[in-house]
Formats: sequence, C-alpha cells, structure tokens
Amino acid sequence: MSETVDRPRAAPKNWISWVALALMTTSSVASLRPAPTMAVYGLACVFLYLIPALVFLLPTSLVSAELASGWKGGVYNWVARGLSKPMGFLAVWCQFAMTIFYYPSLLGYVASTLAYVVNPALAGNGLWTASVIVITYWAGVWVSSRGTKSVAGLASGGLVIGTLVPGALLVLLAFVFLGQGNAPAAPMTAEHLLPAWTGLASLVLIVNNFPSYSGMEMNAVHVSSLRDPGKGFPRAMFLAMGLVLLIFILPALAISWVIPADQLSLTAGVMQAFDAVFANFGWQFLTPVVGIMLVLASLGGMLTWLAGPSKGLLLISRQEGYLPPYLQRLNRNGVQQNILVVQGVITTGIALLYAFIPDVSSAYWIFSVITTQVYLITYLLLFIAAVRLRRREPEHPRGFRAPMLVGL
Repeated sequence: MSETVDRPRAAPKNWISWVALALMTTSSVASLRPAPTMAVYGLACVFLYLIPALVFLLPTSLVSAELASGWKGGVYNWVARGLSKPMGFLAVWCQFAMTIFYYPSLLGYVASTLAYVVNPALAGNGLWTASVIVITYWAGVWVSSRGTKSVAGLASGGLVIGTLVPGALLVLLAFVFLGQGNAPAAPMTAEHLLPAWTGLASLVLIVNNFPSYSGMEMNAVHVSSLRDPGKGFPRAMFLAMGLVLLIFILPALAISWVIPADQLSLTAGVMQAFDAVFANFGWQFLTPVVGIMLVLASLGGMLTWLAGPSKGLLLISRQEGYLPPYLQRLNRNGVQQNILVVQGVITTGIALLYAFIPDVSSAYWIFSVITTQVYLITYLLLFIAAVRLRRREPEHPRGFRAPMLVGL
C-alpha cells in the first residue's frame, strides 16, 4: 500500500481582472489639471487628445507590458539590459529630474485653485503662487521624511475626490447650461474639429500633450497578475484609454463652453468654469468646496511623486554608486531626505520665477513644456531598449508581446 506524501501547497495566485487593471491605469493617468490648457482650443481639443493617445499612450502601454512581463526591476533594469547601465541610470534620472519642473506646474495649479477658496483675485498673483508652491513643497518634504502611512490613503482617494466627482459635476452642469439656451463660448461646428495649422508650432502643441498620458509604465508591472495577459492587457489598455480620453476631453469641452478662450487662465481655468456654472445656478457657495476637493487630490498626487522617483534614484545610486555619499543617506525613518532637500532648494528657485514672470499662465506653460521634454527622454530610451531586447533575447519568456515589435 503506497503512502501519500503531503507536499506544501503553493500560495494561491492573486489574479486581477483586466477591468480592474484598466481602472488602476485610469486612476494613475487621468486628471482635471490639463483641462484648461486644452480648453482654449475648443472642439479641436478632441483631436489634440486623440492623436497623442494613439501614437504615444497605446504604444507605451503595450511596450511597457512586454518589458514588465519579461524582466523585473522597472525602467532602470529594462534600459540597462537593453542598452547599458549608464543609460539605465539616465532613464531613471530623467524620471526624477522631470519632477523638479513638474512640482512648480502642479503646485501652481494648486495655488490658483486655493485662491478661489481664499480670494479669487489671487489666482493671477505671481507672489501668491510662488509662496504656495514653496510652503506646500516643503510641507510635503516634512510629511514624506517622517515616513507617514497616511500618504497612501490620501493619494488613493484622489481619483474619486478630485477627478471623478468634480469632473462629472462640471460636465453635467455645463450640459444644463447649454440646455438653458446659452451659447457656448467656443464654436462647436465641424470646421473647428481641427486646430489651425501653424507649422512647427502645431507639432509642438501636439507633443506637449504627451505627458498627460505619462505613467503607463508603472502599471505594466501588473501584467503578470492577469490570467491571460495576451488578451487581457490589450483589453485593459483600450478600456483605460477610452476612460482617460473621456476624463480629459469632456471637462475640457465643458470649460470651453462657459469660459471664452481669451479670458481663460491655464492654472485657474477649472475653478473659473466651476465659478461660472455655479453662478448660473446661484450655487457659488460650492466653489470653495470644490476647490478644497481639487487641492486635496493634487496634494495626494504630489506626495506620491515626491517619494517614488527619488526613492528609485536612491536605490540605484546605492547599488551602482552614481550619486555622492551625502545623497545616498537615509534619515531615521528610512527616507531619502537629503535628496528631497536638494530637490527642494532647486524647486524653490524655480518657484520664485512665478513672482517675476508677469503672466502666471505663461510660467505654468513654460514648466509644463520643460517637463515634457525631460520625460520624453525616458520614453525614448524605453522604446530603444525594448527593440534591442526583442532582437537580443527573442526567446526570453514574456507574458505579453507588443504587436508593434513583431518582426524587429
């Protein structure tokens, strides 16, 4: 009589559905912040969002899925294996460096939004904007350096608190505004579907929209948690792209309906629109409430970005010795405080430009463009690494293969 031997059972796999992955991707990418920037183009904002989604969002998602399903370690390891370790560090460095310009633009939006809670006249005041940026950033450094666990809760609620609820409310009230017989501030006719072509400036305008879709490579790490990555991940990306486009396009259109382009602030445009539609219904007392919701969501996002890229830079630097010992130190809570402080000094200097550039919207646009240029270097290295890994290691097991790399 044979004996049966009890063998330890493997831990059950925690599968996620492709719908859940699509919602996770949507929450990490979608935001109301860029809506005023596109609202100035009226109906053409649909085209300006759709083209970058097709030529940047979708390819980035699929390529990141292939890399994440074949190699662990994130952007550094992918680029290091495909190109070289110095190039891997450059990719991570650009991820980190772009945040130096990202924080002034994000917190510039926070300052203009907060102005509608305190005094709307401050929305275009450079000194107010610079002060809010500096104070908020250093408060974020203090919170992050203490290793607080409340950061995760604040950031995770951002999609609902500061994006879905305000966005849906804005769009709904804008539709009611038009239904009452009010004419849209921007023409909604077929001839305005495409932006006016001005040569190189038009190309820059389209490329400048790319960072709206940044962060897709972070969600690709979950591809191994899908039961059928080959089918599930493309479905998740197409659903996420649709949801992200709705969140980006509909609020931008709603803003263009109620605020004329020549009166729109690129930083305070969302609050301008809320203030206008609330005034139409006699509900202006809700403007500060929405402002606080948007501010809390943005602060949650800032704290997430504050800890993430800097920690990745620290880990790689300690492993490879790319940064001086001072910047590799941790505080007693295990946080890379010295990196955050040095970054804060630079961010403070940049924030002060808001006080000296007469037009706050111009300063916001300048920092947004710089953020785009720096972050695109990371994605350029990512695509090159993916092509080289497909050629060098074609038989390496991958849970998903990007169709655009077929034949390379």
